[in-house]
Amino acid sequence: MDDRIPEFRFPYDPPTVRYGRDAVEDLAAELAAIDVERALVVAGETTGTSDAVGGRVEAGLGDRLVETFAETTTDKRIATAHEVAELADDLDADALVAVGGGSSLDVAKVAATLRETGQSLDEARAALREGGLALPQEATPTPIVAVPTTLAGAELSVVAGITDAPDSEGDLVVRGGVFDPRLMPAAVVYDPSLFETTPHGVLCASAMNGFDKGLETVYARNATPVTDATAMRGLSLLRRGLPELGAGEWDADTLYDCIVGTMLVQYGCSRSDGTTLSVIHAYGHGVARGFAVQQGGAHAIVLPDALEHLFGEVDARRDLLAEAFDVAADSPEATAEGVVEAVTEVRDALGLPTRLRDVEDMDESDLPKIADVVVEDGFMRNRPEGYDPTAEDVLGVLERAW
Repeated sequence: MDDRIPEFRFPYDPPTVRYGRDAVEDLAAELAAIDVERALVVAGETTGTSDAVGGRVEAGLGDRLVETFAETTTDKRIATAHEVAELADDLDADALVAVGGGSSLDVAKVAATLRETGQSLDEARAALREGGLALPQEATPTPIVAVPTTLAGAELSVVAGITDAPDSEGDLVVRGGVFDPRLMPAAVVYDPSLFETTPHGVLCASAMNGFDKGLETVYARNATPVTDATAMRGLSLLRRGLPELGAGEWDADTLYDCIVGTMLVQYGCSRSDGTTLSVIHAYGHGVARGFAVQQGGAHAIVLPDALEHLFGEVDARRDLLAEAFDVAADSPEATAEGVVEAVTEVRDALGLPTRLRDVEDMDESDLPKIADVVVEDGFMRNRPEGYDPTAEDVLGVLERAW
């Protein structure tokens, strides 16, 4: 790809972004700015019921709070989203405040969708099985305000993933979701004091998911000069901040680098015309779905080998990535090697898993079916021009990561 990208289109309608310690205490003002009077909080049990997070969110909302739903889980079940939609209807809520990680935000987006479709749970489950959920053409969904506490980077996205439990033993979990620019949050409030409440291991694992968005946004085939700028600046902040985070350094400068870096690498990567998520996320989906590893951990394991294979096939804008990681080299091969080494150093500093064999419920015999899932994943469509991995190619990467 030409680094100048002579022709591009960048349709993007971002939310209001607010960053600052104790910013959560002024949530009511952000809701007032979007004419919201009745907010339903959507969170996980631990986050939603804790004084350190849920209590402060409720206090910040003041009399605009109608209730807290603290029952989301990492499974992101469609039944949970339907329950949120019904509760929002019962309470006449005019906004959903999603607190925590991607699980709560995705459930809130699907709930906003279901409020507009009016589907029963059975109808929603059937739609999910038949290809996915969709907002009605003329719908104006319930606005969402995101209050993240992890570094996964789901809050600047128009995509939501959701699952459905199997109907009978032996059936596979159904996975799907919804993609619509109207699901972009209306506001995102980043409060470092809330991130400090997240367990160290959870925060480090989530950081890998956000970090990879920066890498992919640079080499994705639908990159733009706008996303080049935000992704490269974000990567430079993450390169500095994430190793400090992994070492347990949680001072204001480190949190700024990690939170703002994560915000920047995802700014503009989820748009009405698609997303810049690409090869690494496809691998992450293949590895994490059906196995006992979170997506951030899955990314951590496969990233160096997948990136090395990518650079072995195409340029993948390695010079720009080298610039973001301050890598100096005198040949394309050395540049690629330096980028892979820098990325691996960040991964290792976070203390994340490094081998697929360490995933407790995965067997080496599972690798071929994982390779098939990776090749067919929708994010593979955003791979760089000229990179067309086969299932056999992907299997080779997985075997090296084993």
